[in-house]
Amino acid sequence: MADLFDSKDDPQPPTRSGVRPLADRIRPANLSEVIGQAHVLGDDGPLGSMLAAGSLSSVIFWGPPGVGKTTIARLLADETDLTFVQISAIFSGVPELRKVFDAAKMRRGQGQGTLLFVDEIHRFNKAQQDSFLPHMEDGTILLVGATTENPSFELNAALLSRAQVIVLQRLSLAELELLAQRAERDLGRKLPLTAQARDGLLEMADGDGRAALNLIEQVAAWRTDAPLGPDDMARRLQRRAMKYDKSGDEHYNLISALHKSVRGSDPDAALYWLGRMLEGGEDPRYLARRITRMAVEDIGLADPAAQRHCLDAWALYERLGSPEGELALAQAVIYLALAPKSNAGYAAYKAARAEAKRTGSLMPPAHILNAPTRLMKEQGYGSGYAYDHDAEDGFSGQNYFPDGMKRPVLYTPVERGFERELKRRLDWFVSQRLKRGG
Repeated sequence: MADLFDSKDDPQPPTRSGVRPLADRIRPANLSEVIGQAHVLGDDGPLGSMLAAGSLSSVIFWGPPGVGKTTIARLLADETDLTFVQISAIFSGVPELRKVFDAAKMRRGQGQGTLLFVDEIHRFNKAQQDSFLPHMEDGTILLVGATTENPSFELNAALLSRAQVIVLQRLSLAELELLAQRAERDLGRKLPLTAQARDGLLEMADGDGRAALNLIEQVAAWRTDAPLGPDDMARRLQRRAMKYDKSGDEHYNLISALHKSVRGSDPDAALYWLGRMLEGGEDPRYLARRITRMAVEDIGLADPAAQRHCLDAWALYERLGSPEGELALAQAVIYLALAPKSNAGYAAYKAARAEAKRTGSLMPPAHILNAPTRLMKEQGYGSGYAYDHDAEDGFSGQNYFPDGMKRPVLYTPVERGFERELKRRLDWFVSQRLKRGG
């Protein structure tokens, strides 16, 4: 699979003009020329430290497309005098792996090491991933894997224990600008864009260096009398599809961002992440369900109407469909973000489950058990039960926990929203219970 900067020794596919592609011409010749990833390649970064110590170990590069995973792997091989071998998990199976390992063993016998770069390594199954282990352990290969998916979920624990995970980051606009300047030096001319259009071009790349170079190469071929503005550029270029995998990391990252923005009472941020997910093609029904969960988990009884509001928005979406129904979801998000927050009910529920698990099979006290038979009455079922409606203020203050069990405090309401009123009621019941010995 081609990368942003493939090896200079690799044969390049012919182009119509016979000219090498821009990305091929400006690839870095060494690690110091790599744009971005300073947190990894710097003197204090993991790769910088390994190279300085002369002890490069197997690594897994985790990051989005177009940030230089293959580039850095190739340059690491150059820095360490290892033979660079690249395979893709998409196109390789057991026979190909066996050939790669056999060739690496032959090189090792001749005193030459092998850096094996495995693109999309998460696509290998468990058995295929396990096949790397003995060759990593005996030094036949130094593995550099690349993945866009979270290694914690996609790679075997045994493989992860033998390789350091290094996170590569999407390129910033400033780094993409450096890449554009390098491209312009190679082209020998400036891009025919105004400053505003140039910024828009780099934003279109969405942190992907490979995409940026592809866009730059298209723009560089335009012949114009004057620099083009943002509107003219947008008419000539197709905006890239937003990176969003409805079953992958981006899905979970963005729903987490939406949830935490609601919890943090920031309606603008919450609307932004909602918009990002909808633009990425997320199922609005999934969002309706998660938004309703936010009402239960983070607003709770501080505003009981929040849950009803979410259910109404969900029902409105079902009736209206897209895109009109999505407005109802957006309004629910705004309501939740501005609602008083409390997780007291959520915390009480979890505490109750933990207490139930801890105490096992303790029986309820006999006085609150029904006694439909004579035998049960003889056993004391229902004896001594105080009917609350007959008590002063409609409250008997009896104990309802198992006999001998220390009374836990599970629900602790906050002083916000409607829960402030619930706290006032709870405090009164607690005080009356103490007075009446319950």
